[in-house]
Amino acid sequence: MAKNISRSESYAAAGVDITAGYRAVELMKRHIARTNIPGVVSGIGGFGGLFELDMTGLTRPVLVSGTDGVGTKLKLAFLMDKHDTVGIDCVAMCVNDIVCCGAKPLTFLDYIACGKNVPEKIAQIVSGVAEGCVQAGCALIGGETAEMPGFYPENEYDLAGFSVGVVDRDKLFKPDTVSAGDALIGLPSSGVHSNGFSLVRKVFDVENGGLDFYCDDLGTTLGEALLTPTRIYVKPILKLAEAVTVKSVSHITGGGFYENIPRSLPEGLTACIELKRIGGHPLFDRIASAGNIPMRDMYNTFNMGIGMCVAVDAAEADRAVSVLREAGEDARIIGEVVPGDERVALV
Repeated sequence: MAKNISRSESYAAAGVDITAGYRAVELMKRHIARTNIPGVVSGIGGFGGLFELDMTGLTRPVLVSGTDGVGTKLKLAFLMDKHDTVGIDCVAMCVNDIVCCGAKPLTFLDYIACGKNVPEKIAQIVSGVAEGCVQAGCALIGGETAEMPGFYPENEYDLAGFSVGVVDRDKLFKPDTVSAGDALIGLPSSGVHSNGFSLVRKVFDVENGGLDFYCDDLGTTLGEALLTPTRIYVKPILKLAEAVTVKSVSHITGGGFYENIPRSLPEGLTACIELKRIGGHPLFDRIASAGNIPMRDMYNTFNMGIGMCVAVDAAEADRAVSVLREAGEDARIIGEVVPGDERVALV
């Protein structure tokens, strides 16, 4: 391979090291290679990522796109100097949204903006992105690393992503078919996931220490528990859709139960959730206690231990739970759909 002779001493003097970008790309190639799936046409380095869509079995293909970032959870990665898991969060936030439509994610692109390009750190970030893509079954076909001195502090960065999936139009989940009596099935979260960290950081005053504190109830340090990556639900949800009629799926992100579950319900219906069935996660008890946060606010900010909520006909609920458990999810019925305008009722 020909040696890259691109170098600008003037640009380097301004704080942008082009050669560091080349080094980062070399370091991340082995991680990206893990995500190759049938359909990948091009390697990284071109001006666009190429993917050939397999139309087998698709009569009316619909492309479904999703984009998101990791948010201020990144602040914990900076404080802990741990950068190999936030990429999983980035992928999860995109592909979990896509699968709510019934779509299979195919491709992913990432965007990393940093104050200083440290190739080894960038490669760590991308290793997490690649792991997320492997968990979701999609390919990392491109991305961008932007060194922006003076805009970001040297030791900080932002991370965002974009994913495209596909589903046959006839197999799209149909929230308008949800009706009173349908069962609501919860899929557990791994913790806070990637939402509400502005509040988390304030509650625990993380910038002033405390992340190394070991918590018996969590079985790890507070920092490690908070940095636990978002669960990726793509494969279990797609497997479920092969076994039962999935009416709708809610990804419980920012806004918690009160904002996200109504997005998957027609007007005039309420999701009646039984709190005793949620199971929860001890981390949320710590957040509520440390911040003296009312339960209404907790359920309007965090996932509270449920990362996804699936609506199915009550007659298929037990079968749905069984399929999800076979796929490795500790799924459980957490409530039902009832008539009403309250949208979400916690009982």
